[in-house]
Amino acid sequence: VFTGKANCPHYAKAELLADYLQTNLPDFRVHKITQHPDKWEQWLHDICETNGWKHRQSPIIWRELLDRGGKGLLLGGINDFLEYAEHYYGITSVMLSEEMLDIAEENLQAHIEIEKEEEEIQSHIKPLQIWITSASAPICYQLIPLLANGEVFGVTTEISIHLLDTDQFKEVLCGIVMEAEDMAFPLLRSISEHTEIDEAFIQADVIIVLDDVLLNREVQSLENYIREVSEICQVYAPLIEKNAKSEVRVISSGKTFVNLKAMMIMTYGPSIKPENVIAVATSWESAAKAMLARKMNMNAAGVKDVIFWGNITGCNYVDLSHAKVYGYDCAIWGPANFSRPLLNMIYDSEWFHSEFLSAQSSLSSRVCDCVGMLPAHAVATVLRYWYHGSPPGEIVSVGVLTKGQFCIPEGIVFSMPVRFQNGNWEVMTELEINKTTQEVLGRLAHELIQEKLIALKEIKEMHLYGDD
Repeated sequence: VFTGKANCPHYAKAELLADYLQTNLPDFRVHKITQHPDKWEQWLHDICETNGWKHRQSPIIWRELLDRGGKGLLLGGINDFLEYAEHYYGITSVMLSEEMLDIAEENLQAHIEIEKEEEEIQSHIKPLQIWITSASAPICYQLIPLLANGEVFGVTTEISIHLLDTDQFKEVLCGIVMEAEDMAFPLLRSISEHTEIDEAFIQADVIIVLDDVLLNREVQSLENYIREVSEICQVYAPLIEKNAKSEVRVISSGKTFVNLKAMMIMTYGPSIKPENVIAVATSWESAAKAMLARKMNMNAAGVKDVIFWGNITGCNYVDLSHAKVYGYDCAIWGPANFSRPLLNMIYDSEWFHSEFLSAQSSLSSRVCDCVGMLPAHAVATVLRYWYHGSPPGEIVSVGVLTKGQFCIPEGIVFSMPVRFQNGNWEVMTELEINKTTQEVLGRLAHELIQEKLIALKEIKEMHLYGDD
């Protein structure tokens, strides 16, 4: 192995002698490595430290023990190699100094051109940069395999995952990184841990916000919890504006204040496009579908178009007025795309009005008890829809910024029915809702408006405090 500075005349002399030996000796093989002069000293230091060698000049030459493995056998520099070649093969070099200098200059130019070609190739391979906050949470552990297997972003899209958390969770993050690397996902270009907040969201394409606050109403008031959420978003939003790409997509998930986190990121980051910030309701929607499917003794995948309205991790409403069932075992059968209205299939009206409607308030606690598989699947599903479109005609519930749809007040993040198409989403305003649902939506909006007002009050107080 011959390595040296690309413009080193002694490397040029050793290289040409090595080429001659390789041409004329059947079992002599040469591997060459050149380094730019600016990088040579550090590279030499690293290779010597790794192998326990002492060498300070260009070139450095060693033998690789191909048959036995293990550490290479250091030969030394140019003089050591000339002695080696003369002793073993009776061959030496008579290259003149001028020739050495000319070839060294050619080597440097060739090295620079090769570097440019490699940079050009790398510039066309741009992995998606995915940042996950509060990455020590169990959901992150479950989420990484779903992101890296190719089903979310596509089987030809490479990704780089960045795990962000506080310094106290550094060991947890390192463990996740090592395990993800051990799984050797072909599309996972890199995975890294970050505990320095200033490094957050650099060149981010996707940001998944998992931060939660620990709720204990006996200890703290609602205002204090909202202040915690505001403080988190007050840190994240400016960094997203500063470091992330202009089209960055932000997903708010977690177990608490999912709508408010999305709202505060938009508030503190006014240059972040509102349509690029959404809150995930899929976990609660899926739990409701599963509850219905168990009652009907069918596969939960056959329950479609259940709408989850309102505050995802607060007061909400599961709307079944548009819900359908596919593949339900009943007297009427049809092809795979044949569906029946779900409400017509539930014959136990007492169960529906007593147990299901009353259980809606407990869905949140049910989802929050999940270790991480369900919320991870929810985030991955929404991302897949965002990049590749949701199933045609199917309703998906996500929290988005309102613009007066369904007579819901503007300016709050409210879970509504949407469809994903061509990398965007749109609210399904063509859906009809009855008077009862409209009244419920008004009450749900009130809670979110109150949360927003409390948060804005906290912002105002913080500004006043800062001014003082």
